[in-house]
Amino acid sequence: MAERILVVDDEEPIREIVASMLGTAGYLCKQAGSGMEALAVLNSGEEFELMLSDLMMADLDGIGLLERTKERYPDMPVVMVTAVHDISVALAAIRNGAYDYLLKPFEREQLLNTVSRALENRRLKLENRTYQTNLESLVKARTDQLQAAMQNLERSYDITLEALGDALDLKDAETEGHSRRVTLFTIAIAQALGMPREQIAVIARGAFLHDIGKMAIPDAILRKPAKLTPEEVAIMQEHAYRGYQMLKKIPFLTEASDIVYSHQERFDGTGYPRNLKGDEIPLGARIFSIADTLDAITSDRPYRPAQSFKAAREEIARWSGKQFDPEIVKVFLEMPDKIWEDLRREIAGQSYRAAYSTGAK
Repeated sequence: MAERILVVDDEEPIREIVASMLGTAGYLCKQAGSGMEALAVLNSGEEFELMLSDLMMADLDGIGLLERTKERYPDMPVVMVTAVHDISVALAAIRNGAYDYLLKPFEREQLLNTVSRALENRRLKLENRTYQTNLESLVKARTDQLQAAMQNLERSYDITLEALGDALDLKDAETEGHSRRVTLFTIAIAQALGMPREQIAVIARGAFLHDIGKMAIPDAILRKPAKLTPEEVAIMQEHAYRGYQMLKKIPFLTEASDIVYSHQERFDGTGYPRNLKGDEIPLGARIFSIADTLDAITSDRPYRPAQSFKAAREEIARWSGKQFDPEIVKVFLEMPDKIWEDLRREIAGQSYRAAYSTGAK
């Protein structure tokens, strides 16, 4: 079956020439006169094995078109067509996901060779995916054999978490007890919500490492006893993004990194760093927000002594729908104070693994 190519260019003569060259080589071509028209064609449900797009177009240029298509159509390689003076932009497009570029003017053989390489690359990727799928099926069939290895792997995960936590403790001595307590509180709320153990494990990692981005904050700001200036506040607020950047590179912490990124968001959209609102905020971060406030209110602070769990419940209820998810608040308010009192006693001096085991009972 002939492979389909979408040719995008705002100059009709160029589109016709390119489509003609490809057509005589046995490819099926469809033309689009702009980036927006190309999007409309793709969104209509037509499938293409390759998109050949001009870089400079009026309404939506090649870079913009690439950004809008690369996630939705990951199996469709994109080749950029550009003039010599746009070469740096073309290289940037490759870094952003384009397969290759062609310099105007190009010969028929250059076009066909580039298209052939792009399509061959696509075929190899699809074959590799099929291989991976078959491999995953084989691995699944051997689950019993892998059980012990998985347990060892989980232990290594927890050791990694503790190492990260210890590194943060060296930076901010006040973090250790808070991180462990808020992890337990988060686990307890997640269990009350009826969440599966696997998901709770992810949320627990995010809760434990929520402040890991503070490792990137200068000590002069992190440990400053006086009130921070607006500029220093802005730097301090970078810790959510910094933590996300650190953890997303660690495979088993990728999901947890989303919680770290979002742990300062508020349900009404007034949080930071992305002003996420409602369900846009990951569920784990919404749970953590309540656990974090619970620990903050019931812990001693330089400016006030610890308050009661009753006071914390009242404060959290007051901010339901504003700072907190009202559905999670409802479940939290139904949980007896004894849970938090018992957890706070048990957590003293525990490692992350011990703390998680306590919360997961």
